[in-house]
Amino acid sequence: MGDYRQSIAIIIPALDPDERMVKLVEELHNFGYENIILVDDGSMIKNRKYFKTCKESFGCRIIRHVVNFGKGIALKSAFNYILESRPDIAGAVTVDCDGQHVLKDITTCAKLTAENPDKLILGCRRFDDASIPWRSRFGNQMTRRVIRLLCGIHVSDTQTGLRGLSTPLIRDYFANTKGERFEYEMNMLIAAREHMIPVEEFSIETIYLENNESSHFNPFLDSIRIYKVFLKFMLSSLSSFVIDIGLFYLLGILLRPFISENVMVFEGFVFGGALLTLLRTVISRLISSLYNFFMNKNQVFHNDSKSPSILAKYYVLCIIQLILSWLLVDHMLGFITYRTIRKCIIDTLLFVVSFQIQREWVFKKKERG
Repeated sequence: MGDYRQSIAIIIPALDPDERMVKLVEELHNFGYENIILVDDGSMIKNRKYFKTCKESFGCRIIRHVVNFGKGIALKSAFNYILESRPDIAGAVTVDCDGQHVLKDITTCAKLTAENPDKLILGCRRFDDASIPWRSRFGNQMTRRVIRLLCGIHVSDTQTGLRGLSTPLIRDYFANTKGERFEYEMNMLIAAREHMIPVEEFSIETIYLENNESSHFNPFLDSIRIYKVFLKFMLSSLSSFVIDIGLFYLLGILLRPFISENVMVFEGFVFGGALLTLLRTVISRLISSLYNFFMNKNQVFHNDSKSPSILAKYYVLCIIQLILSWLLVDHMLGFITYRTIRKCIIDTLLFVVSFQIQREWVFKKKERG
């Protein structure tokens, strides 16, 4: 691999930077980094002088956007430059421009990237310190819990800007990952999970200058953008849920004239409302589950396997979930009069468990080899 300072590029996306970016670039240049790429993501004219200084004094490559496209687009512009023009670059480290990442941590990230071309490297902050600005703690702690629950991604800092990735990973996966702004960094983690790319973390020094006021992360708007990536996981199940509940309710109207809800006795077994509930549950679940299977396989988990074992595993889970739904609707939450309402509550709880089983067992992809 040679000297990592020659083979690993440093990418710094920036919007309206100040002298801190110049100082950071100077430190990187003096340490020996030869490929420093700055992306001017639509900065005001008065702030472009800092890019000019970095280019003239330290030989940086400048990529300029005439308007602000967002951090995701800025990173992908740098990635495309590497892929199209710099075959000598083996990988890249992404760095924030505001001085939050120190030289020591950037160097650790670069070394790990050079040594582990098959891994996504993350420089992770610690968020157990009450002195950390609330919007940083809010964004990271909330997102970390959600992405762990829904995606099975276990990382301690979902929004870190200090990341290392090899050129093959950029080319094969991350250059085409969707996302324009801060949500792109979340999508990178999801892409790593989907393609079984190992993630290696290391702890970094946590620095917040001026209470992190220079950050362009909006804790409300950008959190909404980040959580949009979870809609693809939720939409399939929610639409299936609507189909299931709608059919369950409709079948109750259609079948009730033919199957009495009064108690019946047959060869010592007591039937009644439970029989009607079973038929409604089986029919509605069969139709909604077929829809859900193909949506999850093709749109949610992106599993292109043709193996019939996937369908078999899906229906093993489906049958177990159906039985639990049937039993629990008639034996839990008895204080709620309407079965449809009880079913909504119970199936919501079963959904959370089912989703994670589908992710980890039914549609889980084979390890990259």
